Amino acid sequence: MSWLRIKGIKVLPLILVMLFSSFMLAGCVTTKSGGFASKADDKKAFETSLQLARSYIAQGNWDQAKRHLQYVEAEDKNNPETLEALALVFQNTGELELAEQYYLRSIRLAPNASRVRNNYAAFLYARGRYEEAATQLEVVVQELLYERRVEAFVNLGRCYLQLGQLTKAEDAFKRAFLMQGDDAAVLMSLAEVYFRMERFADSQRFYDAYLSKNPTQSAAALWLGIRLADKFDDKNSHASFALALKNLYPKSEEYLLYKAYMQQGNR
Repeated sequence: MSWLRIKGIKVLPLILVMLFSSFMLAGCVTTKSGGFASKADDKKAFETSLQLARSYIAQGNWDQAKRHLQYVEAEDKNNPETLEALALVFQNTGELELAEQYYLRSIRLAPNASRVRNNYAAFLYARGRYEEAATQLEVVVQELLYERRVEAFVNLGRCYLQLGQLTKAEDAFKRAFLMQGDDAAVLMSLAEVYFRMERFADSQRFYDAYLSKNPTQSAAALWLGIRLADKFDDKNSHASFALALKNLYPKSEEYLLYKAYMQQGNR
């Protein structure tokens, strides 16, 4: 899946791609070892089942992933990677209470595993539990070598936006910008927070930078562009962005917001 968007935050299934490389293993694994199986064979079966489960997760094949993970868990109930993988499976099959239990078990066993905390934060964000998500991400961004640290700062900033904490959101986005100033998500996030702070010139500057990276805009970007165009009395840009929003995203939340905006006399 391209990033599955939940109110602006990138979550599954690109998180799956982020977590597990999409590789396939030929053959199948026996999930029952005989009485004479050596420890080496048991270890190989365990590792192969875990690898197959990851591959099935990357494909979105939850039933097969669950089947292999249940075998792996039966062999080792305290493997943090197994618990995290099961959390992802349960999250995507709607078993949310189980998903949270497995996330928490994985974090307890591996408290420094930034990837697990990042995924748990996405889970919390999707449930509207923004403060709890921010708490997890505040830990994640402290890991200097975490390969997804820029995204973690962006997601932390989005949690703060949801909580109305604009200064904290700006700080998180600026940290991401310092690390990767040409990232489209970072540029768009700064444009959004500056618009909310009524710093419209700064918002326009980052929005223009975003446009230079993304000629095909998202619904959220078009909606922001419309409002910025109105702030600067740019009727041509307003008309262009509004037409694109209507044609490309007619059933989006942003288009509904735009129609309500126009009904309020913002023409």
